Formats: sequence, C-alpha cells, structure tokens
Amino acid sequence: MSAAPGEGPSTGRGRRPVRPSGDDRELAILATAERLLSERSLAAISVDDLARGAGISRPTFYFYFSSKDAVLLTLLDRVVAEADTAMREVFGAPAATAREGWQQAIAAYYETFRAHRALTVAWAEARSSNAEVRALWSSVFEQWVQQCADAIEGERARGAAPPGLPARDLAIALTSMNERVLYATFTGDGPSVAEADVVDVLLGVWLSAVYGAVDGV
Repeated sequence: MSAAPGEGPSTGRGRRPVRPSGDDRELAILATAERLLSERSLAAISVDDLARGAGISRPTFYFYFSSKDAVLLTLLDRVVAEADTAMREVFGAPAATAREGWQQAIAAYYETFRAHRALTVAWAEARSSNAEVRALWSSVFEQWVQQCADAIEGERARGAAPPGLPARDLAIALTSMNERVLYATFTGDGPSVAEADVVDVLLGVWLSAVYGAVDGV
C-alpha cells in the first residue's frame, strides 16, 4: 500500500486544543472518568462522582473543566491523538505488501480504541445528544476518510487497484463500517464479530472493496 500524500493527520481540524497540562488533579479527573465509564453510562456519572474519585472538591473540579461533557471531549482529544500518531506511523512507513499496509492501519485503529473501549462506547452514544461531541467526531472522521481515500487513489495510480467507485465514497463506506463493527464488538449490540477476528474480517472486506480480491494482494 502506498503512503497517503502529506504528513498525516492535520491538527487544524476544528478540534479544541489539548492543554499541555501535567497537573496531577486534571489527570486524576480524566482517569476517574475513564474508570467510571467502564462501570456505568455518562448520564449516570455526576460531577460530584468525578471530583470525589479524583480526591478534590466540586469547586476545584470546575477550575479544570466546565462540565462532565468537557471531560469527555478532552478524553476524546487525547485518544484521537493516540490514533493519529499510530496511523501516521503506518501511512508514513512503506509496507512490504498492500495487505500488510492495510492490516497495519486497521490494527492500529482497532488497538487504540480497544484500549479505551469504555470511552469509545460513551462517545458513540453521546453523539446523538451532544453537538460538541458530534462536531468533533465529524472532523476526526473526515480526516480519516480523506487519508484513506488518498491511499486508495495512490493504489489505483500505481496500478495495484482497479478503477471503481469514487475513492472518497468508498473510504466513507469502509471507515463507517469499521466504526459500526467495533461498536458492536465492544458492546455486544446486535450481531457482532469476535474480538479475535475483528482485524481479519475488516481487512478482508477492505481488500475486496479496494482490489476486487483478497488473495494475491
């Protein structure tokens, strides 16, 4: 797989800047939120829960965050930054084969969000009611779609993949598939792919869609 043009995901995509703070209390709030989200929904978590878990008072919490939604947005920023770094490394390094390149990209995406599965589920559920989360995820998703579309165009340009659907449309469909499959696997919401098989299943669909075949890629 050829690397996507450019130097990877841009930071200028409308996301709130992540404060470079090493304050232990801020980190404690974030860690508490991620821990509590593994136990219950965001709606069932209060600011008092976050403050108590971080060992601070409610007024001190508001020194760092305006609301629990702001905590969720900061966590999303941080995890997306992790995913961006992983994807940048994949697309910035040559792969021995197209299969290997796409496998590494899908695995990087999967492993990042699996490590933060409770947050991944919380963001997915918050998008329907939280405009900020929805807007932030939309900008992130757009960046990944463009990166994958560029990679598909690169494969077609070098003759490795045949002409087909517009690369952007294909990238939107495939990236949306990734998101839904991971959500179902992490939550058990409806039919789902076993975690041990997720990367291989997604890889097979991507290879079929991009190259028209799975074997020999």
